[in-house]
Amino acid sequence: MSLATREYDAARYLDSEEAIAAYVADATESGDANELAHALGVVARAKGMSDLSRQTGLSRQTLYKALNGESNPELGTIAKVADALGYRLSLVAKTKTTSSEIIKSL
Repeated sequence: MSLATREYDAARYLDSEEAIAAYVADATESGDANELAHALGVVARAKGMSDLSRQTGLSRQTLYKALNGESNPELGTIAKVADALGYRLSLVAKTKTTSSEIIKSL
């Protein structure tokens, strides 16, 4: 008797906003754009790609392609998807530099 298995899909386990937030936070830690795109794709599948398509104005095909983690999606696409999923993109300095330190260095 063989054991039936299926491919792991994280989208099946993102069943709460807390789980989704933790998953997205983990994906952003690496700084890898493809990892972030893939994570947003997983969240999109968990929440419903059709709804996301309506909210962003992007076709499902475009979303699947952009969020597969292998393509190089445009920043505007990632921003639209993040916004529709309840997130916003932001840049954070790698080092803690105060504004007064920046002004002194000028």
